[in-house]
Amino acid sequence: MALDLVYPARCLACGAVVSEAGLCGPCWRETAFLGGTLCDHCGAPLPGEEASEGQLCDQCLASPRPWARGRAALLYKDTGRRLVLALKHGDRQEVARPAAAWMAQVARTLAPEGALVVPVPLHWSRLLRRRFNQSALLARHLANHLEWDCCPDLLLRVRRTRQLDGLNREERAEMLDGAIEAHPKRAALAQDRPILLVDDVMTSGATLAAATRACHGAGSGPVCVVTLARVAKDP
Repeated sequence: MALDLVYPARCLACGAVVSEAGLCGPCWRETAFLGGTLCDHCGAPLPGEEASEGQLCDQCLASPRPWARGRAALLYKDTGRRLVLALKHGDRQEVARPAAAWMAQVARTLAPEGALVVPVPLHWSRLLRRRFNQSALLARHLANHLEWDCCPDLLLRVRRTRQLDGLNREERAEMLDGAIEAHPKRAALAQDRPILLVDDVMTSGATLAAATRACHGAGSGPVCVVTLARVAKDP
């Protein structure tokens, strides 16, 4: 198309011209897509070359997660880290569509068919400054890929919390206690229904845990979580 000649597609990570929206060859090779043996609750990579269902990492064994299963598309490093930061802080909303396609690959067999897709909420004051919720953007595109329903405002961030960088898992959990609730006018949509909870990145899992408890409080069915990236060490 003539428009493609004027505005050619560019690599999401480095800006090189590509044939279609996504990553160029070198950036693709630098992207740590998660696969193989993974923790069934948080998606962290585990030792072993063959995929095996139901295995848990030491952290999830010591402190079980409130959700049923969890996965991420990428490791939060190199290209994966650049993509998350570009979407979250660089106003690069075009990252969300291909990112959601990668997430759909792991989410399709993660949650029960027809689960309600729900993003982790952003406090209104941060939404006002950022202008969009990157998790809601990912959730909407993910729901389109899966052809499942999406409720972008099922959950509310009722209390603004400080940035969680530098806090350990216990401090993050304490900071988020009571910060997320189900929207009183949307809670009925979650009643007895499986939920696929969406966020951009999982670090300790404290935010996803708070959101999961809010879903359970609204009477939801099992909650599964999927993120674009996962902060974890290589196995």
